[in-house]
Amino acid sequence: MKLFIGLDVSSTNLDACFLTSESTILLETSVSNDLTGACEIRELTLDYIKQFAFTRVVIGMEATGQYSSLPALFFHEDEALRSHGVETTVENPRNIHRFMKVFTEDKNDRLDAFHIADYLRLERFNTSPIKEEQYIALQSLTRTRFNLIQDMTRTKQHFLNILYMKCNVLQRELKSDNGSTSVFSATIIELFTTDYTLDEIGYMPLEQLIGILQEKGRGRFREPKNLAERLQKAVRSSYRLSKTVQDSIDSVLASQVRIIRTYQEEIKALDKAVVDILEVIPESKSLLSIPGIGPVYTAGILAEVGQIGRFASQAKLAKYAGLYWPKNQSGHFEKESTPLSKQGNRYLRYYLIEATNSVKRRLPEYSEYYEKKFQEVPKHQHKRALALTARKFVRLVDKLLRDHQLYTPPRRSIEHS
Repeated sequence: MKLFIGLDVSSTNLDACFLTSESTILLETSVSNDLTGACEIRELTLDYIKQFAFTRVVIGMEATGQYSSLPALFFHEDEALRSHGVETTVENPRNIHRFMKVFTEDKNDRLDAFHIADYLRLERFNTSPIKEEQYIALQSLTRTRFNLIQDMTRTKQHFLNILYMKCNVLQRELKSDNGSTSVFSATIIELFTTDYTLDEIGYMPLEQLIGILQEKGRGRFREPKNLAERLQKAVRSSYRLSKTVQDSIDSVLASQVRIIRTYQEEIKALDKAVVDILEVIPESKSLLSIPGIGPVYTAGILAEVGQIGRFASQAKLAKYAGLYWPKNQSGHFEKESTPLSKQGNRYLRYYLIEATNSVKRRLPEYSEYYEKKFQEVPKHQHKRALALTARKFVRLVDKLLRDHQLYTPPRRSIEHS
């Protein structure tokens, strides 16, 4: 006989159902979602193990972010439970909900706990290791970094919208500068938000503006004369605003610049903390050996993947990241254009795609594959090609982590180098 314990986890409660493989409910109870409540569930589990000769005991719950991660880690790490071979699994909520809909449209915490236990009873799940503590610590850093990046991106977009009001031709002129100068260059930001009015920039002697650019940019601009000419052209071609509007725009721009710089400082601090944790995770060496991936992307991937043994294959890993294309077929008809799945772990997908974008600039195998996929369609070329290249990159990540190997370039790359 086997015992399956379904836990419906919320921020405050752990609703539990103890169900045997013969569909007998031993107990339904609700405890607090804290150390005291988790200990109650543990003691009940140990008591039932003493009463019955269970051949298997599984504690399972839906993945509900931080609410489920703490109890899952508690049950997984508990020495008393481990000594009896108790397994802990965290399941995809989508699978549980589909299972529940077969039997009832009703929903309450008691029913949810029962259906989770009943789902486990069918043993159609794959018990995988719960993430170890160092991965959870890493995840808190990399997810926070992800959210800061998203916030900074939104702030930068707002900055661009306001900057357009001040000098509506500037971004267009800088884009035509072979992409070599960004609106977010520290020199450009300082020039347009603090020191000079538009008329001063637009009509000062060209040599003076070149000198200012060289001084503020510390000689890093490749073609300072060309840049100065473009800046003056942008200023002279842009609309002029009244002093009242201009002053308000300058205040907003200065505020957005301060916020962006704060984000950059915080991201830099997180990156340092990430590097410190990576030093105690042996698997990081495998990914760091890939040219172009670096510690931040390595950390972002490892934080979400955890132990690679959690995934049965590279295909399962790709699906977990949402890097797969569900088939759309009915009878003899099959849809030609299939969109990328919108499901999956968005954090892992982000770090895999960002890492791929970096790796393809260093490894010919990936740059050639990207170019091939880029040329296959007329629309959304970059996004599609990058996602497909990231799917290919997943196979490399899976292989290195599973075999505990360092990256070695293909023989062709060695011969051509």
